[in-house]
Amino acid sequence: MKNRLMSAAAPVLIFTTLSFTTIKKQVDVEASTIEWTGKKITGATHTGNIQLKEGFLNLTEEGQLAGGEFVMDMNTIVVTDLTGEYKTKLENHLNDDDFFGVNKFSTSKLVITEVKPLEGDEYEVTGDLTIKGKTEPVTFNMQVEEGTATAKVVIDRTKYGIRYGSGSFFSNLGDNTINNNFVLDVNLKF
Repeated sequence: MKNRLMSAAAPVLIFTTLSFTTIKKQVDVEASTIEWTGKKITGATHTGNIQLKEGFLNLTEEGQLAGGEFVMDMNTIVVTDLTGEYKTKLENHLNDDDFFGVNKFSTSKLVITEVKPLEGDEYEVTGDLTIKGKTEPVTFNMQVEEGTATAKVVIDRTKYGIRYGSGSFFSNLGDNTINNNFVLDVNLKF
């Protein structure tokens, strides 16, 4: 009986000694940027920015990425490729319920759930992304260097109930069809 207890305890001891300490690095939300790009099927694009409200990366003592969490302030969505009336119209539309529903859902959140090292300072990152109260997994590559992390995140908006102008849900949209995917170019400073 004593040998069985020792055998059962061995994996726990090994796991405990293999666990590692992480260092929580707060993201400098003022110095960090998130640029978005959306496209129509015609190739026409719109671009803009959204700001982080808060965020952090977990790094090992050796500086390896281990996790993180980020909250985006949806009230800060701006369009950068238009001016005047068209800029205002598109920003209002992005804030409406048929897009991000900012009045109800003022933040979006990404929680990193898995990190796989690739070559050099690059990682394959999987996280739970919440937009409009819906959470879906998203996977992307992130490069982490001293004080900086960068990523290009491709998001299928229809997974979060954002179906406006989607050819997957509406027919006869013609040139008004909007791609389901939009891209976030993320540049974090910490």
